[in-house]
Amino acid sequence: MTSGKQIVPPDMLRGQARREHVRSTLREDHQTRIEEQAAGTRDKFKKLAGSRFSFFRGTALLFYRDMTGHDAHMPTVLTLGDVHPENFGVMPNKDGVPIFSVNDFDEVIYAPFTWDIKRGAVGFWLAAKEEGDLSKKHRRKIIKAFVEGYLEQMRAYAENETEKNDAYRMDNSPKVIRRLFEDAWEERKDWLWSDYLKENGRGFRADDELEPISSEVEKFQKAINELAEKNGIDAPDRAGELKVKDVCKRHGQGTASLGLPRYYVLIEGPSKDATDDLIIEFKDARRSALEGLVPPTEFDAGRKADRIAHGQSVQLAQGDIFYGAVEIDGKPFMSRERAPFRDDIDLDELSKKTWRKYARVCGAALAQAHALSDDLGQVDYDVEPSIVAACEPTELFCADIIRFTEETAKRLKHDHKAFIEDFEAGAFDSIDMVYR
Repeated sequence: MTSGKQIVPPDMLRGQARREHVRSTLREDHQTRIEEQAAGTRDKFKKLAGSRFSFFRGTALLFYRDMTGHDAHMPTVLTLGDVHPENFGVMPNKDGVPIFSVNDFDEVIYAPFTWDIKRGAVGFWLAAKEEGDLSKKHRRKIIKAFVEGYLEQMRAYAENETEKNDAYRMDNSPKVIRRLFEDAWEERKDWLWSDYLKENGRGFRADDELEPISSEVEKFQKAINELAEKNGIDAPDRAGELKVKDVCKRHGQGTASLGLPRYYVLIEGPSKDATDDLIIEFKDARRSALEGLVPPTEFDAGRKADRIAHGQSVQLAQGDIFYGAVEIDGKPFMSRERAPFRDDIDLDELSKKTWRKYARVCGAALAQAHALSDDLGQVDYDVEPSIVAACEPTELFCADIIRFTEETAKRLKHDHKAFIEDFEAGAFDSIDMVYR
């Protein structure tokens, strides 16, 4: 009750009231981009209209407003905040070697572990329908595999405490992930020259995705130097002297972040012949969609880019040394290395059986990320046995997650339909105004 008025939780709204809630939430979430008429903003709304899975991926704030008040009794971990089947993938570790793990930390925050499980389950449900055209029966099996993979791995960590040393590599991965490693691999020289460099190799080429801004080299050299100092980077052999050769804007990438500033910085490699150069990405850092919505906790991951860097340092402890936070023109940016083998799985190529196997592996990878919350994060109690106990009886826990998933997917179907109609009517050409 507030001022004598009863507040209806957003997930209980129906009809026109729900439609207006969805509209105002998306306007709020994209306020800056709409006001500044940022390039790519309308493209993002078109992408959200194009598929239900894309709509889900790009509307995390809407999802978590529906989660407000749920699961406050559950153990707290450092959550990813945006778990779905395309936010797991192959990326470089601290030595530049490919590993498979969670790969998006933009929304990280301390919250109940179940919030990640639930968002991941809905993500798999929607993707398996759109990309795999799978029946409800098969999708329920996929969700069960995702949850079971998580719980099995969490039980193993509760018994053996190996989470800091576990990593999926080419040599120890399940078959479905080994195939991803093989498909993702490309020689650095071929990757650079086919996708990024101009003919003389001295900088980025210009096309519809890359916009060279060579005049900004000095500014980004300062950003690279700041990153190296903050991360304690003693430039590895493969990074030469951390000398910036060129800079470009990257257009049209991402779903949630589409329309936000993103830059690629070309670092000269040791050979100086453009065959072993590095590319460091700088992406605008926003507040987490979960901020202000999670149950109260004493744990604080920080703000914007620092929060994202904290998430990576905890959940991918042996990961990319270039993952960090810097300021550019007074605005926070997160950084990471792009690599020839940074890739996620092609969902439309998964068979019915392989979908379940992939979901199980992703569940296990998520369990490792959560299990590190008390080793490298701020959680001050033993996470693993707490989570195992909270999920008993496991059959009921799995069934509850499946029921939640189906209910959420049904609500999202109506939200998406209303969004498309509103978008076509010009609802997102302006923000909500308060008239006095």
